[in-house]
Amino acid sequence: MKVVRGLSGSIAAGLVVLACVVVGAAMIGARRGFPGPGAESVGWHIAIAATAVAAQIYSDRKRGAATFVVAVFVLGAATLLLWTQWWI
Repeated sequence: MKVVRGLSGSIAAGLVVLACVVVGAAMIGARRGFPGPGAESVGWHIAIAATAVAAQIYSDRKRGAATFVVAVFVLGAATLLLWTQWWI
């Protein structure tokens, strides 16, 4: 299960980095007067990143099937974010 926790932890960390990039792009866009990601997109990125990190912390403290279920949840959250905010 170490591999599963490591993979979901990497995804959660990637979501945090992505949220920081989106927030930075929104701030730069607002300062320079060009369109950037809107408040809805920023909110989604922050919410999903926070949820994934919380789920990962839970997974790191538990053992057994809970680890796998939370890893699938983190992967699903990342997929949902990328599908709704980046793909469409």
